[in-house]
Amino acid sequence: MAIRELDSTPSLATLYPKALLGGVLRKPSGGELPDTELVRTGVVVDPAHLAAYNTVCGFRLSDELPATYPHMLAFPLQMALMTEPGFPFPLLGMVHVTNRITQHRALRVSEPLTVRVRAENLRPHEKGRQFDVISEAQVGPETVWTDVSTYLRRGVGSGSSRRDQLAPPTPDALWRIPGDIGRRYAEVSGDRNPIHLHPLTARLFGFPRAIAHGMWTKAHALAAFEGRLPEAFTVDVRFKQPVLLPAKAGFTSWSVDDGWAFELWSKAKPHLEGTISSL
Repeated sequence: MAIRELDSTPSLATLYPKALLGGVLRKPSGGELPDTELVRTGVVVDPAHLAAYNTVCGFRLSDELPATYPHMLAFPLQMALMTEPGFPFPLLGMVHVTNRITQHRALRVSEPLTVRVRAENLRPHEKGRQFDVISEAQVGPETVWTDVSTYLRRGVGSGSSRRDQLAPPTPDALWRIPGDIGRRYAEVSGDRNPIHLHPLTARLFGFPRAIAHGMWTKAHALAAFEGRLPEAFTVDVRFKQPVLLPAKAGFTSWSVDDGWAFELWSKAKPHLEGTISSL
């Protein structure tokens, strides 16, 4: 694999127009994923940015990073990788279907990180093709955090794996999700996909209203477990139906053998299902 070290964090202000233009002009090549890993060393967390992220997502203010926070540091590298000319799919129209984060130990705001991003494991999906974007954070030679984001490119699939839908569980808590949460999360994450920002721009992509970021719903779910999490754990989620903004959604969690399971529903629609397991 070719290692490409970046001397600065990629500019999302440049990458988003590139992604939008690529979605119009490029067609999926169906080729292989690039054999490239992007690396950025000396990544330092801005305490003010961490505080803003914690506020938007519902975490307590602390010098310890929530397990979902390093995704903010990896996201510009992910965008840079997926907007390169040789990438087999245009970024526009890809669907984030699952995300698995493993925190190997607690991370502090004072620790400089090396962030690495690569794509691998292109494979069939019942609705098209899917692949993983692997992001890692290191302190020195130690890998302290790993993120596996699985993306779907819709197309000719491998067949249906439809399952019977269960009834929604009785919620433990009611989330009242404001209509501006997409814009607020975009400010801290840099993820300014038009589907999250305004009803008018969301309609251009087939949504009746703006939708919440999947990674915001995951972070807000994880915040519900603060004070109960071990130092090392994996939080694994599957994104289901989008959350149309504004929304009221029922959050349910329960204990399992090695941790917790949780779900987010509104009316009869499942939005998120996940697990937290100790390492």
